Amino acid sequence: MRDPVSKTIVDIKPSGIRKFFDIVATMKDAISLGVGEPDFDTPWRIRDEGIYSLTKGKTHYTSNTGLMELREAISDYLKRKYSLSYDAASEVMVTVGGSEAIDIALRAMLDTGDEVIIPQPSYVSYEPCTILAGGKPVFINLKEENCFRLTAKELEDAITEKTKILILPFPNNPTGAIMEREDIEAIARVVIEHDLFVLTDEIYSELTYKEEHVSIASLPGMKERTVYINGFSKAFAMTGWRLGYACAPSVILKQMLKIHQFAIMCAPVTSQHAAIEALRNCDAEVSSMKQEYDRRRRFLVHSFREMGLSCFEPFGAFYIFPSIKKFGMTSDDFATALLKEQKVAVVPGTAFGASGEGYVRISYAYSLKRLKEALVRIEAFLKDHEGA
Repeated sequence: MRDPVSKTIVDIKPSGIRKFFDIVATMKDAISLGVGEPDFDTPWRIRDEGIYSLTKGKTHYTSNTGLMELREAISDYLKRKYSLSYDAASEVMVTVGGSEAIDIALRAMLDTGDEVIIPQPSYVSYEPCTILAGGKPVFINLKEENCFRLTAKELEDAITEKTKILILPFPNNPTGAIMEREDIEAIARVVIEHDLFVLTDEIYSELTYKEEHVSIASLPGMKERTVYINGFSKAFAMTGWRLGYACAPSVILKQMLKIHQFAIMCAPVTSQHAAIEALRNCDAEVSSMKQEYDRRRRFLVHSFREMGLSCFEPFGAFYIFPSIKKFGMTSDDFATALLKEQKVAVVPGTAFGASGEGYVRISYAYSLKRLKEALVRIEAFLKDHEGA
């Protein structure tokens, strides 16, 4: 019998995030600090709107692009929050999470052999989605001494005649790094000079703790060469609702919509109705969750430094990315030993690219009580391995 599966997909490694949590599920009294999911319930007013839509029988297909009322709410929200101007009818589409938007944007824009620059460490989907779209990933290894930011020089050095897209993953998962306005402006100048396009994944844009987030799409000359991606999972604690969106020039969005039409049809309608309420009336709930994340963030940074664990201070998302290099273990070995010996699950930095070696990702999307319990175990583990 001939090989029934594609060599392309066989050669793609499974997500490095899930490995440890499949093990955790079988362990009694284990503490997981790895899943990037808010521990908050979806705000009640959002859930109530979803319930109301069901009671009114709003359970039918929507337009492929999503409910017009939701697209208008997205357009209004982005204008209010980030000074972005998108036409709801032709430049906004609703997707099944931000991940679908990433996938269909790359498939709509890439021809075989086109290069996509991917700064790493970063979200696990960028590389496989690029490969599945026929593109070639080109990696830039972000450096801790640069606060894990992408510099214009690093971008310039990575560009070739085949480069078409830069993925801009900030605020960053897994490092928690952000890009400030002057950083973004420098990147935009290089992008325009080399006639590139940008896929900017801003799913954590509401979760910044140093200053307000700036979108590259808001800068002069950038909207027409940018696909803007966001969603509801992180800021609104709506992971299970599976809803995101993409905004882009209509020439790009039309082609993205073709893929969405044939593969998805439309995003979940109950989620769409609920999301309208989220965008219009939940600023206070988002602010409250953000304040709590910030409290946890500062607690973890202080605690790790007290333990003698080198820790870059993150100013975005809800992750911390401590260095474990002094223990003489690979990231995978460290995470495996920590899980085995102290029943605490973290994610090896290499799950987010080779440049993540020497680090682990820890999520603070967990209660302070849970974090304190985990820190007691982590400190005991570090003491056991000092001088190893």
